[in-house]
Amino acid sequence: MSTGLNDSEIISKVLNGDHQAYAGLVNRYQNYVFTLALRMVKSREDAEEVAQDIFIKAYRSLADFRGASKFSTWLYTIVNTTCITFLRKKRLDIHSLDDDKVMEAADSLDSGFRANLVEQKSKQAMVNNAINLLGPDDAEIITLFYKAEQTLEEIAQVLHIEMNTAKVRLHRARTRLKEKMETHFAAEVKDIYN
Repeated sequence: MSTGLNDSEIISKVLNGDHQAYAGLVNRYQNYVFTLALRMVKSREDAEEVAQDIFIKAYRSLADFRGASKFSTWLYTIVNTTCITFLRKKRLDIHSLDDDKVMEAADSLDSGFRANLVEQKSKQAMVNNAINLLGPDDAEIITLFYKAEQTLEEIAQVLHIEMNTAKVRLHRARTRLKEKMETHFAAEVKDIYN
């Protein structure tokens, strides 16, 4: 397998006829794609289905990848458009963060996460639960920056916003994440820092 090759080398091999090399990209990015898809479609089964579609679309469009940005940034665009298309097909209700009812609904999710926290004692599980309490835009930018390790410039490119806007959105999302953690997971946060 192509474990020691970078993304560009694997892509080159695939485009030159070594279709088996694509498995290297799938292995490298399957967690990234699944995590992003799960954040958008909310159902594990749907996220698995969407992730498969994403890798098929990426394979078919591989010749369009120009290398102007990281492969993960290009792949994120496919993740985003595929998830949006999937959600439209399922006719799920998508709300704006400007809608006060969305924020109230997110705030009311407290009780379910407290019960789950007893079973999940790890720091990462706590952070993931706190991210789930955020609105979709905040969760997206936190996930891109911390889990997908995208730079502010790459996030701005992917989200089609100015870099300063991305910086402000990330700062606000961090503040809201901190508030959610202090509100919903105060004892756990205290245990971590003591």
